[in-house]
Amino acid sequence: MDDFLRLSASTARFSYGAPRAFSFGDDGRLLWFLRSTGPTDAFDSLWVLDTATGAETRLADPRELCPEPGALPDAERRLRERIRLVAAGIGSYALSGDGRRAVFALYGRLYGVTATGDGKPEEIPAAGPVVDPRPNADGSRTAYAADDALYVAPGGRVSPADGARWGLAEFAAAEELGRSRGHWWSPDGVTLLAARVDESALQRRYFADPAHPELPAEDFAYPEAGGPNADVQLWVLREGEGEGSGEAGGPARVRLDWDAATYPYVSDAGWESAGEILLTVQDRLQQNVLLLSADPATGRTTELSRTTHPRWVDPDLPGTPARLADGRMLTAADTEGGAARALAVDGRLLTGDGIQVRRVAGVHQDRLLIEAGLRDPAEQQVLLLDPATGELTPVADGPGVHSVQASAGILLLTSAGADGVRRTLRTPDGREFTPADLSQPLPYRTVPLLERVTEHGIPTAVVLPRDHVPGRKLPVLMDSYGGPGMQDITVDPRRWQLRQWWADQGFAVVTVDNRGTPHVSPAYAQAMYRGFSEVTLDDQVAALHALAARHGELDLGRVGVRGWSYGGYLAAMAVLRRPDVFHAAAAGAAPTDFRQYDTAYTERYLGLPQEHPDVYERDSLIPDAPGLSRPLLLITGLADDNVHPSHTLRLSQALTDAGRPHQLLALPGITHMTPGGTREKLMALELEFFRRELG
Repeated sequence: MDDFLRLSASTARFSYGAPRAFSFGDDGRLLWFLRSTGPTDAFDSLWVLDTATGAETRLADPRELCPEPGALPDAERRLRERIRLVAAGIGSYALSGDGRRAVFALYGRLYGVTATGDGKPEEIPAAGPVVDPRPNADGSRTAYAADDALYVAPGGRVSPADGARWGLAEFAAAEELGRSRGHWWSPDGVTLLAARVDESALQRRYFADPAHPELPAEDFAYPEAGGPNADVQLWVLREGEGEGSGEAGGPARVRLDWDAATYPYVSDAGWESAGEILLTVQDRLQQNVLLLSADPATGRTTELSRTTHPRWVDPDLPGTPARLADGRMLTAADTEGGAARALAVDGRLLTGDGIQVRRVAGVHQDRLLIEAGLRDPAEQQVLLLDPATGELTPVADGPGVHSVQASAGILLLTSAGADGVRRTLRTPDGREFTPADLSQPLPYRTVPLLERVTEHGIPTAVVLPRDHVPGRKLPVLMDSYGGPGMQDITVDPRRWQLRQWWADQGFAVVTVDNRGTPHVSPAYAQAMYRGFSEVTLDDQVAALHALAARHGELDLGRVGVRGWSYGGYLAAMAVLRRPDVFHAAAAGAAPTDFRQYDTAYTERYLGLPQEHPDVYERDSLIPDAPGLSRPLLLITGLADDNVHPSHTLRLSQALTDAGRPHQLLALPGITHMTPGGTREKLMALELEFFRRELG
């Protein structure tokens, strides 16, 4: 690896040392966050910032608490994969209801720390390897999962020994539905709402490490498209390990009752008050999303709102559905013809075609605080929205990608633009503080050439070498994700560091957000309904040709394509189906046959394979194997529990059976996130591949 790749690897792509995981506490007086000590330190500590003075205090250092790092519990390791967490040390924490105390797990041990007093963390005795601890309202008790059971400390086990897993999110919820937790304290700090997950009907997937044949294979339950999902229930639990009566004399366990056969997915849950639980459930194809009110004493539920769509209800609008302070229902909606993602109150549209709403961040100054796109989809603004009139007031609307958190009139604004990332804490009286960022400064100030092309207005970007001589022809490297839920074309500078490196190796790097990717419009995102491959590939080719007509330096006689995950699918498909356009491909972690991918993601877009076998056959790359005529490098991590290595190996087998030469790079012990600098090592190998094959 060269100096840039070594620097990128040692800094986790320039993320170590940057503050993250912010949470307000104590009515906005405290701002909690995680941060390591510098750009090459992987171990995050727990910090708190006093919003009155701006002073930062480190409350917990993982190396002081555990000088010899241990192994992560399997459940936590998998949860970190689901939420794409690369940092070591304290991976996450949770605050008490008053926001003055935090608890966290560290290598399976349980710790708590209070922001007042001596501020020293203490270890809390626990029953087993701790995962996802959560304190109650006053911090006097902590619930946690261990060995598939739910416990309370001080106390003991509160879930029954019935063979199910309690207190943790199932794969589909954590990977695809945005719910990574599985238990919630009631406001009184006595009762718990807990998820019960039964995966006995699911098939098992196995991971053997060929580098260590003496070790047994690891396995876990996986919800494959068209097959059974986990049986997910929600229960109200009181003391008594599920037997007899609870502390208040009522039943120790109450199950929340909704039509789970029709609405099997629980995408959100939590306590609205001591007497009400709110939960959001979805049908299997995610065309109907219900906000339900549940009585914790009886388990009975009442429908509060219903959001429907003939294709799918877009999951990319966090903060909805929700009940406003005046009792009205806030839901997601599309404007006519799918021109914009909008908000509606009791079914009445609040926003129109001129704004693409992306997130509801909360309430500030009696108005909704939202993140939205007002201009180009590569940017994002922060706005206040009056739910009575629909009036918009800008909070952060300059060029860049702006996001926000709020509490008690205090705002934490994060703004990313060509000159980097900055975080600003604004208090109601006009003071500003900046949480210290100890990360490695970004090596490149990259300003990609952003253009909208073709009749679809496809967002594209071109990155050229920094020493490029105008008029000089360059081989093209297509580097796109291209799939649902992921936007590549953004002015956030962190997206362009690796692409600038590729450009400096002598390529014109082209990135395309084809139809099906988010934040252009609902109609744009839904263009790949009932089919990934045709729209994805057609748009990539059309955008490439449109850019080449504008930029004469793009040499269409030498076009490579690379990608990971859905981007790997795109890369492999490009050389298999359009060898007239693409001349070499490096395809990493490619889902080559979506019949073997998970339920919640795949069925949302493609439907059930039993009902649409032609769709799945058309989007599978396996039948294309005999036609390979271009160089193809396949890469897979043998410990990838998201896109199982069998996807890549089946395509390789089909290519071998057809006598089609290709290269296969199988990485023992490597997961979907390519940890520990693996991505940069692969880039060095890919560079050799493309230089050899493209000339």
